[in-house]
Amino acid sequence: MSTTNKPRRVTIDDVARSTGVSRQTVSRAINDKPEIDPATRQRILTVAQEMGYRPSRFARGMVRQSTTTLGLVIADVLNPFFPEVVAGVLEAADARGWQVVIYTTASELSREQKVAETVVDHVDACVAFLLDAAAIARVADSGMPFVLMGNEDRPVELSTVRIDFASGIRQAFDHLVSRGHRRIAMIDDRNRAESGAPDVRSGLFTAAAAEYGLPVEPHWRQLATNSVQGGAAAMERLLETAPEVTAVVSYNDMIAIGAMRHAMARGLAVPGDCAFVGFDGLTLGELVDPPLTTLSIDKRRLGQAAVEQAAAQMAGTGAMADTVVRTELMVRAST
Repeated sequence: MSTTNKPRRVTIDDVARSTGVSRQTVSRAINDKPEIDPATRQRILTVAQEMGYRPSRFARGMVRQSTTTLGLVIADVLNPFFPEVVAGVLEAADARGWQVVIYTTASELSREQKVAETVVDHVDACVAFLLDAAAIARVADSGMPFVLMGNEDRPVELSTVRIDFASGIRQAFDHLVSRGHRRIAMIDDRNRAESGAPDVRSGLFTAAAAEYGLPVEPHWRQLATNSVQGGAAAMERLLETAPEVTAVVSYNDMIAIGAMRHAMARGLAVPGDCAFVGFDGLTLGELVDPPLTTLSIDKRRLGQAAVEQAAAQMAGTGAMADTVVRTELMVRAST
């Protein structure tokens, strides 16, 4: 996925091909190991320098038998979706004796490439929530073990831990249609839409509506920043342009809660006038009034699976694995 303008990181295999020796011989030369001819060592080191080869932290750690450092990239430490993911990562990493360094993009696409550059230089392996294609490519091209988390499609050249949004959207429609709703709107994530990432969730929403023979008007889809405030602003626009909708499926629980609160502030009864479904299964959804119906995700498992895949890559047994985490509809009073 070479969407970045930066060249692919030179690997030890590249140096081996250029010098006509084995990978093991290059490793011995770079790490100043015995049993290698001095002239061969110097030739390898010269070629490696000319090619711009830089040993990865993971490779150096294996030689020195030091602790493996795993980089975890998340969007926002204040987003209640991530603590359970972090807990899963920490548990799985601790079981392997790894240390974890957490990086945040502050939910800003503009920060993702900067964070990717930092990760490449400071950790041995990376599991990450990233949207920017150039940032993803930067980490992938570094050659370190890398797992992309939470994405909606599957880049075949990457190891991924995905959420089963298709099943989740279907469950939401089954539930809402069974309660008589036929004008169902969607509040989607603005960051994902603006990142250029595949618009999988919106496509699944449209496909599910078509299966039920339901209309989907363009103005029934609004974009929101990933927050309660963003959900409220999107719902305000939705009520102005599409007051006829009777149910809203939101990108996540935070957006759904903001949208629901704004609807009630405008005098709508929930679920009498408008029903709301979120995505994530946050504990916060149980505490609002009315409690939020949501598609729950096993967030701890999401983190554990990512570490398991990174470990498999280190062991050479799972370079391009794909794990799908299922969703479960939790029906509460908002529908």
